[in-house]
Amino acid sequence: MNFLPNGICFYLSVAVCWFTSRGDASWWYMGTLGSQVMCDNIPGLINKQRQLCRQHPKVMQAIGAGIKNWIGECQHQFRNHRWNCNTMAREHNLFGRLLHRSSREAAFVYAISSAGMVYTLTRACSQGELENCSCDPGKKGSSRDAKGAFDWGGCSDHVDHAIKFTQVFIDAKERKERDARALMNLHNNRAGRKAVKRFMNLECKCHGVSGSCNVRTCWLAMADFRQTGDYLRKKYNNAIQVVMNQYGTGFTSAYRMFKRPTKNDLVYFEDSPDYCIWDHESGSVGTGGRVCNRTSRGADSCEVMCCGRGYDTSRVSRTTKCECRFQWCCAVHCRDCQEEVDVHTCKTQS
Repeated sequence: MNFLPNGICFYLSVAVCWFTSRGDASWWYMGTLGSQVMCDNIPGLINKQRQLCRQHPKVMQAIGAGIKNWIGECQHQFRNHRWNCNTMAREHNLFGRLLHRSSREAAFVYAISSAGMVYTLTRACSQGELENCSCDPGKKGSSRDAKGAFDWGGCSDHVDHAIKFTQVFIDAKERKERDARALMNLHNNRAGRKAVKRFMNLECKCHGVSGSCNVRTCWLAMADFRQTGDYLRKKYNNAIQVVMNQYGTGFTSAYRMFKRPTKNDLVYFEDSPDYCIWDHESGSVGTGGRVCNRTSRGADSCEVMCCGRGYDTSRVSRTTKCECRFQWCCAVHCRDCQEEVDVHTCKTQS
């Protein structure tokens, strides 16, 4: 195995070497640690983060296990677009050089990763996996909603605890830097944290004769992370390009016709590349070989996805479920059928 300069190797089923850069958040590398967290060996952490890592090893393990979930959500949201949140397994860092640019893609990645940590820690607290947190202790006694009175019961997700820890841990490095990029990251981190809390749902169970619901027991629960991903994807679409204000303490819109960003908006400084061709400097891997939709007129169309380079068509065989029948009670039986389909893939740069 080759060891990279200033790098550290961690072992999963295969060995992976990464070193951190200004573009990537150092804590993302916890995803390579598995169950054995080595706080002193995670590249790029500052002293405050190492201290928290040593004090809360179970929390760090939960964070590492949850990293694949927010990356998976990012890839789901952009699965039909030129940039598809691809990670660089053979690169020196998780997203290659993509995040060196202060683009809207960088804004989304910082927001979704921050949201992912909040979601992961909240769920771990509710499931009793962590020693220093559990269900929300503030949800006791009685309360009311539009349907009337109810009693707090069950296990309300303690999202505020997770938000507080995530803010202290993730933001520590950016608060030390305090340059324009750090302020951008801080803003988008906060937007991600707030997004999870936005989708807390009141869930209730009825008690009474024949389900009359004379008494309700309720608790607060996080919605599926997909809702947070969908929300942040819309924020990405409407992200606001900004410049630093004259005091260097905050942002103003780069164009007067656009609104001033709120705490819920994603912000960015630099325009994105078109992601059409492989370019090491911008972190673009290009769209050569990507599957496209010949009949679509959207971002996944062959015209858009392939950037006008054209596409190749191949005939492939795939197995699908067919002739499904419902059998009483209670199953659905289907046959496996083979069908021939055309698959269109973008030509590489000529």
